[in-house]
Amino acid sequence: MSRVVIIGGSGHVGTYLVPRLVESGFEVVNVSRGQRASYQPHVAWKAVRTIALDRAASEKQGTFATTIADLRPDIVIDMICFPLASAQQLVAALSGRVQHFLHTGPIWVHGPSVSVPTTEMQPRKPFGEYGIQKAAIEAFLLEQARLKDFPATIIHPGHIVGPGWPPLNPAGNFNPKVFETLARGERLALPHLGLETVHHVHADDVAQIFMRAIARWSVSVGEAFHNVSPAALSLRGYAENMAAWFGKQPNLEFLPWSEWKVGQSDEDAAQTWEHITHSPNSSIAKAQRLLDYQPRYSSLEAVQESVNWLIQQGQVMTADRR
Repeated sequence: MSRVVIIGGSGHVGTYLVPRLVESGFEVVNVSRGQRASYQPHVAWKAVRTIALDRAASEKQGTFATTIADLRPDIVIDMICFPLASAQQLVAALSGRVQHFLHTGPIWVHGPSVSVPTTEMQPRKPFGEYGIQKAAIEAFLLEQARLKDFPATIIHPGHIVGPGWPPLNPAGNFNPKVFETLARGERLALPHLGLETVHHVHADDVAQIFMRAIARWSVSVGEAFHNVSPAALSLRGYAENMAAWFGKQPNLEFLPWSEWKVGQSDEDAAQTWEHITHSPNSSIAKAQRLLDYQPRYSSLEAVQESVNWLIQQGQVMTADRR
């Protein structure tokens, strides 16, 4: 039985990934800051050993990486690595002691798209501290894999969605009231012409690609893979389709950014700006070819499952609860 240590395994992806690992016969150790339960219950969690460890605090003490190494993992899955120094510490502690190291980084390692869908081969031109740091981690791990045979694989998910948390909405932020507006047939304002794009992925499809990367070690080591649904959505198309899903005609208006942001909270406007300036539209051809990655969910299907959960929880109010 191979031992998998998953760092941050109680979150969005771990909710689906940990049960997959247990059912596949792995011994699973979940290293998490708290004892929060997964978003969805599963009997497999009874077989999981959970270790409470504050990564930021233990990294300051210089003990985090050695603690992970002392767990004697065969495979390490790092869901929450930031910044570059964190990855460097782990690589130093795990070199020669681990069979596979899988790192999670966003598709924001890419800056604005040039040709779409964006492939993994396109040059990295990230902006913003988060994207810049994640691109630096990717470059470092791939260099370690190439020069020092460190068995690293990088997975780049899109906007992760699933039951248990609000999905990125058609306005490019996480305010669930946007879905209420569409459900009631009320007017929804979108920035610009609504042609910027977002690219979702269901958390279970993220879990799927991790499992396939582990199973196909020989072709996944030393590689980075996009992990998104088959196709991105424009904000306009996303809004129109969600309105139709609620049984309403889309009632949209389009405003210049300077006008649109006036009616938004600072948090919502900042989130929207970050998403529309990236406008991801990523290719999964490489993951399909090398890993046989086959997303179960389209972007709309993944979002609709999440919105159904929001309706059931009373976080989105509609005339008739679906």
